[in-house]
Amino acid sequence: MTNNAEQAAEPTSSPRNAEQMIALLRDVFERRGADSYLGEDVTMSQHMLQSAALAAAAGLDDAVVAGALLHDIGHYINDFPESLGATQDRRHQLSGAAILDGWFPQRTVACVRGHVGAKRYLCAIEDGYLHALSDASIESLALQGGPMSPSECDEFAQSEHLEAMLSVRRFDDAGKDPKLQVPTFSAYMPMLEHLVRTQLESPTAATRT
Repeated sequence: MTNNAEQAAEPTSSPRNAEQMIALLRDVFERRGADSYLGEDVTMSQHMLQSAALAAAAGLDDAVVAGALLHDIGHYINDFPESLGATQDRRHQLSGAAILDGWFPQRTVACVRGHVGAKRYLCAIEDGYLHALSDASIESLALQGGPMSPSECDEFAQSEHLEAMLSVRRFDDAGKDPKLQVPTFSAYMPMLEHLVRTQLESPTAATRT
């Protein structure tokens, strides 16, 4: 495995419809999926696909399954056209949300944006959660701000999508089994295309040019 999840790539042109957007996501999975997952024993694609499979097995709705599948897409910000990403820093939860915003339901975007905050939240409120994290996840926690303060927890708990974000966080934590076999990205393409088409047809959807 290579450890180059943050390396630059030449962005393709901006997608103009659901099919092109999903094709772009699939391309990133196929080209970059073998990258190592930040010190874990799985690749990036294994991790995200396992997270999605766990969400689907739990019977969660498509928007949350998509959030689990795409929660770490922000690590690949440089693989996307500049117009899809509003931030270029390494806070991958914000970069990922910027990539998906306007294309996917806000429930999906919130799961991506909130999965790091959910870790910090659970570390603060749930006994034993911190010590159950992998070594790599504990190491990244320090860079992400550590457990939330009481005031941060109070604010985070007000999120409309709190339960969905916490669910994706738990699937994120669990999706690190190098021996687990799960469906490939192609299995999720019809679901993702439906979510994107529905979002683009929404009266509140931003216009894409």
